[in-house]
Amino acid sequence: MTTALPLPDFAHERVEVSTGRRSGLFIAVALHSSVLGSALGGARLWTYPHWSDALGDALRLSAAMTLKNAAAGLDAGGGKSVIGLPEGTVLDADRRRAAFLDLGDAVESLGGLYRTAEDVGSTTEDMLVVSERTAHVVGLPDAVGGSGEPAGPTSLGVYASLVATLERVVGSDDVRGRRITIAGLGQVGGRLAERLAAEGAVLTVTDVNPAKRALAAQLGAAWVEPGDAHFVPADVFVPAGIGGVLTDDVIDALDARAVCGPANNPLADRSGADRLAARGVLYAPDFVVNGGGVIYLDLTAKQLGSRESIMARVAGIGDTLRRVFDEAESRGVTPLAAAEGLAAERLRTGAGALV
Repeated sequence: MTTALPLPDFAHERVEVSTGRRSGLFIAVALHSSVLGSALGGARLWTYPHWSDALGDALRLSAAMTLKNAAAGLDAGGGKSVIGLPEGTVLDADRRRAAFLDLGDAVESLGGLYRTAEDVGSTTEDMLVVSERTAHVVGLPDAVGGSGEPAGPTSLGVYASLVATLERVVGSDDVRGRRITIAGLGQVGGRLAERLAAEGAVLTVTDVNPAKRALAAQLGAAWVEPGDAHFVPADVFVPAGIGGVLTDDVIDALDARAVCGPANNPLADRSGADRLAARGVLYAPDFVVNGGGVIYLDLTAKQLGSRESIMARVAGIGDTLRRVFDEAESRGVTPLAAAEGLAAERLRTGAGALV
């Protein structure tokens, strides 16, 4: 299940919806903007109550990708694709392959205006299947000369953002002894937890998959049930799972000084940014925090620098977030409004990389 979220204003350039001719599954490819260049955004494979929920997810996520890529200073627009599974559907290997061949056809139909990559529910191996039907795909496996899994760069950007956030709320960038709650131990959240544990942070973690308790035990982290994570006193609360977790009720009960995490669209409603600010909780906008993966994928695909220089740019997300916090303070607005304003300015001018 996915949390119901409000739809964005419809400003998309193009949306393609189809039933995969091989898989019979719902497929949506949403191109929100190509103002800054060919759009880049991952392919999500997820279970939805209704096909319209899958479409809504594609619309929301593609709009967020426009902000993310603009804030990251990339010459890339925003787009997203979604393969929607009816509830109770379990894909065998043949149907999964069929689904990603269908996705490849859908991506190809946009003629290069949109490039896809792995995302929640999909893998670099799935992208290899997509590449059989279109060249407009990035993040192929290392074994075939691709850039591989982007979770590492994403996690690096989140870490840099978390350090910048700690500076604002506790006056130090040292994570040792800081109380950090991570809600979601997937590819990015798990990597982040491992690094923070190694650096001496006091971790509380959770995940909808109870098997992740093993990682918690390995790291010496406290485990709580997913619905209780926001009650735990923390310096930083890190949403690292599905979107929409920061509802009004969760925000009102949140026992943290700041929110900084990689989850897309963690606010159940945009007004949540004001609600957090009213409670004195610093909010690091998700589309800035989680931009490391797209920076890595886009620059690697375009061969714009060495791996070392690209990863240095990913780490620069921390400085982008510091700029956002400064802008918010000087204008008397929320960090979300400040980040949106900086991204909108780049979309208007087409210049001025933020990272």
